Amino acid sequence: MISISRLLCDTISPGDSLRYGDRAHSALSKYANGSRPVVVWNCTRQCNLACIHCYASAGNRKSPDEMDTAAGRAFIRDLAEYGVPVILFSGGEPLLRKDMFELAQLAQDLGIRVALSTNGTVIDEEKAEKLKQIGFAEVGISLDGIGTKNDRFRGKEGAFAAALAGIRGCREKGLRVSLRLTITKHNYQEIPAIFRLVEDEKIDRVCFYHLAYAGRGDSLRNQDLTTAQTREVVDLIMKRTQELHDRGMKKEILTVGNHADGVYLYLKLKESDPRRAEKVLALLRTNGGNNSGIKIGAVDDRGNVHPDQFWWHHTLGNVLERKFGDIWTDTSEPLLRGLKDRKGLLKGRCARCQYLELCNGNLRVRAEAVYGDVWESDPACYLTDQEIGAK
Repeated sequence: MISISRLLCDTISPGDSLRYGDRAHSALSKYANGSRPVVVWNCTRQCNLACIHCYASAGNRKSPDEMDTAAGRAFIRDLAEYGVPVILFSGGEPLLRKDMFELAQLAQDLGIRVALSTNGTVIDEEKAEKLKQIGFAEVGISLDGIGTKNDRFRGKEGAFAAALAGIRGCREKGLRVSLRLTITKHNYQEIPAIFRLVEDEKIDRVCFYHLAYAGRGDSLRNQDLTTAQTREVVDLIMKRTQELHDRGMKKEILTVGNHADGVYLYLKLKESDPRRAEKVLALLRTNGGNNSGIKIGAVDDRGNVHPDQFWWHHTLGNVLERKFGDIWTDTSEPLLRGLKDRKGLLKGRCARCQYLELCNGNLRVRAEAVYGDVWESDPACYLTDQEIGAK
């Protein structure tokens, strides 16, 4: 994740202790442990929508091998024992799991920060109250446009209205809401409207995801933005973030899935504000770029461990057979070993980039999807050879 609001405006947000080591200033300081990953638990593949970009290829039925309550409880105890700071309950639609609140309460009781990634359409007053009582640090609700634009993207008429009701229900309970949007050619022109929505609905945080070529999202590869469009979008996000800050509105604005954004922002600041650029450079170095297999991992509904939530086609082990910590530290597994120390393995423009320490090779799953080689250059890097010193 690239915190545009932090880099541009020095606005410290709850997750910054995990990204930038701000332990003294963050509400998450007690969770900060650089040696342990945040874990995304895709606890079910069942979903009530049919999003065209779903990396989990979720459907309307749960898989027959979905981890049951007993297995889920054992897994969460395992994560607590290993010292995992955060568990993000995701899916599918995690709120379709009848035991989701029970499992989340256990994680909270064991000292793991709990967050939720949901489409928001099934959140009613009762569910919002339960989320509040358990103490969810954040409720991430996905939208991919306004009105019918979102509904077409998500495969169900009325999805936008239902998600908006979920957002409002969470806000009424005082929950921190994070809006999430995956950028494609279908919806990138909706970004100004998304910023208006964030302001009008008093949403705390918004994450703009670059498209990952995984699951059903791989079929949208030809709908990814061009280099020029990507730069235009990142410029717009930066501009709107600065405007909100200048008006005294403390919003956390992030981009996800393309660490070229951090380098791009740094290069622009070098021209306009060199002193700020040096601070940004230090923050980007601390963050270290893409952290798949390092500071973020994923576990699917069947207990399979993956380097991040986009790597469902590559399994490192299964928590029903071995403890998560044992799997995560077993560098005899070639992909995991490579991801943890990848700089010497990278090829092409990535290998020649002078900012590799800031990006760490970006999203490897995208390189594999396009070139069939995990270590090739990320095709979504929009920086020029001149900008990265790779002429």
